[in-house]
Amino acid sequence: MHRLAFFRDPWSVFDFIVVAIALVPATENFSVLRSLRVLRVLRLITALPALKRVVAGLLAALPGMGSIVLLIALIYYVFAVMATKLFGEAKPELFGTLGESLFTLFTVMTLEGWVDGVTRPLMETFPWAWAFFVIFIVFTTFMVLNLFIGVVVNAMQAEAVRAEADERQAEREIIHEEAAPILAEVKNLRNEVAELRAELAGRTAKSRA
Repeated sequence: MHRLAFFRDPWSVFDFIVVAIALVPATENFSVLRSLRVLRVLRLITALPALKRVVAGLLAALPGMGSIVLLIALIYYVFAVMATKLFGEAKPELFGTLGESLFTLFTVMTLEGWVDGVTRPLMETFPWAWAFFVIFIVFTTFMVLNLFIGVVVNAMQAEAVRAEADERQAEREIIHEEAAPILAEVKNLRNEVAELRAELAGRTAKSRA
């Protein structure tokens, strides 16, 4: 029935892959694929329209999120270079190399122990170190990460509007399909009435003649 159109629908392809993985024989050679059978739970996404809209919104937000990832990567790099130059000698275990600085700044961005684990030890040598990390947190945690939320919300709203438009279009098509026989019958009745009127008019004209 669907034929090749089945593989043009991303959700149908997703279902096909999940079911195919679940049907792989449970052997040692396919132990990795066997563990992927838990992906069958993800079929709930295609079964629930609300989940489908959420996932579609997330996928639609990917292009905008890519730009934000690039922006936050640039901010990370700039602050990591500055932190390595400023605090590398005082705290080499935290900022000795660029990689260590990037990891330390990531933990600071999560706001997990950034005061007692990072800022206070540095303030013993650099009293102004708190300002550096406060500026970093404002740029990353409070500004750039909130852009992620804004992009995702906008994409989900757009997806919801599109889904509503599709539903309305489907309802119009259903109504049109249901009303088509009735409209055809009405048209036939009008034609019959017009023919009867013409016939009556002809008989009237003959009777008068």
